[in-house]
Amino acid sequence: MNILYLSPNFPPNYTAFPLRLRDEGAVVAGIGWEAPERLPPELRGALAEYCRVENMGDYDHVLRAAAWLLSRIGRFDRVVAQEEHFVDLEAALRLDFNVPGLKPADIVGLRHKSRMKEGFARAQVPTAAWELATDAAAGQRFARRVGYPIIAKPDKGVGAHATYKLSDDAELTDFFAVKDPRIPFLLEEFLAGVIQSFDGLTDRDGGIVFCTGHQFSIDIMTAVNQDQNLHYWSFRDLPADLEAQGRRSIAAFGLKERFFHLEFIRGPRGKLTAMEINARPPGGLTTDMFNYANDIDVYRGYAELVVHGGFRAEWKRPYHVSYVGRKNGKPYRHSHEDILRAHGDLIVSHTPIDSVFRKAIGDYAYLARARSLAELQPVADFIHQLEA
Repeated sequence: MNILYLSPNFPPNYTAFPLRLRDEGAVVAGIGWEAPERLPPELRGALAEYCRVENMGDYDHVLRAAAWLLSRIGRFDRVVAQEEHFVDLEAALRLDFNVPGLKPADIVGLRHKSRMKEGFARAQVPTAAWELATDAAAGQRFARRVGYPIIAKPDKGVGAHATYKLSDDAELTDFFAVKDPRIPFLLEEFLAGVIQSFDGLTDRDGGIVFCTGHQFSIDIMTAVNQDQNLHYWSFRDLPADLEAQGRRSIAAFGLKERFFHLEFIRGPRGKLTAMEINARPPGGLTTDMFNYANDIDVYRGYAELVVHGGFRAEWKRPYHVSYVGRKNGKPYRHSHEDILRAHGDLIVSHTPIDSVFRKAIGDYAYLARARSLAELQPVADFIHQLEA
């Protein structure tokens, strides 16, 4: 099997994907922006060929690089990218090289939030009220219908980038005065509650072969816009409605041989409302959390699925795993050394985070593991505690 892999070196923990694909017998060729000599040696050894493209957003250059790689290893059986930024790129390459998988026409409903609403409707999963508003007057009519505050976000966007909470007509008017008129924005009613996710992997037929879920201390918009620290943790037992709505959604969107990350908000009275779907792994170190929570290697499991057609890992979620991120520049009470002395028995991993992700998930991350959440919460509290 020949695999064209986009951005094989980034993010750093995702280098395990091309390594495991090679281990399972695939011939892996990579395209990325990093110079070949700067790739980790283990990754260089796993790639049969590699072509550097200075700008991954220049499709003509990427297309020429892919054509050169095809001449070196032969016809591509898969085009793979695990990063949100490259979902459009991999779809276009699949179309041009006639490779199985999602094509540009297939991803419209996965990339535009307005179209996601249609997919959730097919799954009979509730969503927040919304409208594609083109000007302040239309926005004010929507706000009068649902009440302030409201959320404004790009119809096609990544994460919480350019996402705002608008509290009154003045903020709404200011928003429309400065926003780029070429970018459609979706207005959505604000729903109070906690964020929960449904995450996993599907096989070639769209069946879910692995799934889990997480709960977040704050939403990513708050982490980014208010520069707050984020903490989230995995479930051992998924809430029944989260799993049911998640499974119906995956079936409705028709995801095959892909990771997925669905976000929901659970209101104060327990109602679950879908926010969005992403046809890629959850970000940050969450795939590593999969591994620690289940004592598996999800990177190898994915490679086995792609190359051999089956996910062989057995998983029962024996542990909760929490992600605790710290942003630099805050007056923390406890040093890194203090943290390891106090909670080193529960901390299974800690690492710097690339600066491109720091606004959302911090500059440094700790992963902690325990059988009960009661053991994990004090770890997060200790890591985040500030000087009085």
